[in-house]
Amino acid sequence: MTHTTTLDTLLDRELNDPVPAVLVLEDGRTFRGEAYGALGETVGEAVFSTGMTGYQETLTDPSYHRQVVVMTAPHVGNTGINEEDPESTRIWVAGFVVRDPALRPSSWRSTKPLEDELRDQGVVGISGIDTRALTRHLRERGAMRVGIFGGVEYADASPAVLADRVRQTPEMAGSALAAEVSTFKPYVVDALGEKRFTVAAVDLGIKAMTPQLLARHGIEVHVLPQSTTFADIEAIAPDGVFFSNGPGDPATADAEVALLREVLDARIPFFGICFGNQLLGRALGFGTYKLRYGHRGINQPVMDRRTGKVEVTAHNHGFAVDAPVDRDSDTPYGRVRVSHVCLNDEVVEGLECLDRPAYSVQYHPEAAAGPHDAAYLFDRFVDLIRAAQDRPDGGDR
Repeated sequence: MTHTTTLDTLLDRELNDPVPAVLVLEDGRTFRGEAYGALGETVGEAVFSTGMTGYQETLTDPSYHRQVVVMTAPHVGNTGINEEDPESTRIWVAGFVVRDPALRPSSWRSTKPLEDELRDQGVVGISGIDTRALTRHLRERGAMRVGIFGGVEYADASPAVLADRVRQTPEMAGSALAAEVSTFKPYVVDALGEKRFTVAAVDLGIKAMTPQLLARHGIEVHVLPQSTTFADIEAIAPDGVFFSNGPGDPATADAEVALLREVLDARIPFFGICFGNQLLGRALGFGTYKLRYGHRGINQPVMDRRTGKVEVTAHNHGFAVDAPVDRDSDTPYGRVRVSHVCLNDEVVEGLECLDRPAYSVQYHPEAAAGPHDAAYLFDRFVDLIRAAQDRPDGGDR
C-alpha cells in the first residue's frame, strides 16, 4: 500500500523549503499540508487516536497495520524516538498525520527525531493540517479509506483523481490481517523469578509488553504464530492460553475461532484481549460488527461491571462484539456475561464465561503507553489458572 521516495527527505526539513503533501479521503474531502517522514504515497483506513502521549507505542502496535493514524494531540514528536518504548520490531501504521511536529526532540532517552524514524522506515506522513477538522469529519462520516501523497509531483494533482485511487484499495471490513503481523516461528519469554505457570500466547499482533507482564507473574510464555494448531498448544501442556490483540476483521478469523473452541472444549483457562475478545465472542456464538469510527487512545472510560469500578483504559479497536449487556446469555459453552462496557457508547468491552474458565476484554491491559488501571486483569488470569488447577476435573467456576 505504501510507495516511498526518500532522498533523505530532501536533505533536512530545516534546510529546505517545505515539501507539499495532500491528504485525500475516499469521500473527496481534501487537506493540504507538508510532507512528514518519507515522500511518496500511502493508502489505508483513516483512524484517530486521542492519546496525548505514547506515539511511539502507537506507531509500533501491529493492530494499526494498514491504518493511517491521525493524532488528535496537536504537538507530536516532542520526546523523539528511543530504544525502550517500541512494542514490536517495526512501525506498522500505513501513514501518520500530525498538526504541529516538534522541530527537535527534548528527552534524555531520545536517540533520533520522530521524523527521521518515519523516513528511515518508509512511513509517509503529513503535517500542518487541521487535525481537529479531520477528526470531526471522521466522527461524523465514520472511518474511511484515505491516501497521503507527499512530494512536489502531487502539488497540482486532481483531488478527484487521487480520491478515485483511494477508493480502489481494500476496505478494512472483510480483511484478514493477523497472519501478516504474527511471528513466523515460536519463541519463549522466560518467567521472571520462580516459574509458576506455562501459558501459550497466540500472536495475532501481540505487543511486546504483554508477554513481559505475564512473565512478571511467574509465567513462562510460549508465543505462537497465528497458524498454530491445537496440537501445537497441547504439545506445550500449558496451564493457560492467551489470544492477543491484532488487526483486521474478526469475521474473517474462522481458523482462529475454531482453535479457540478447542481450547474451550478442553477447559483450559483462557484470557483474550482486543482481537482475542472478539474471537471469544465469535467462539461463543455472538456476532461482531464494525464501529462507526472505533476507539483508539489511552483515555477511554470503561466500567468493570463486577466491581462497579471505572477504569481509564487504552483502546485500539474498530470492531466490537454484539452481545446483550442487560442480561446473561446462554451459549454452547454455558452462561456468558458482559463484564465490561465503554461508558462513552455502551460498547461491549469484556466477556466473562460463567461455566468455563475463560474471559476477555476489548482493551489493552498491558498499558503501553499507560494508563495502568487494568493491570489487575493479569492477576485475574493467574487466579483463573490457580483455580483450574484446584479443580482437576475442569468443573464450573
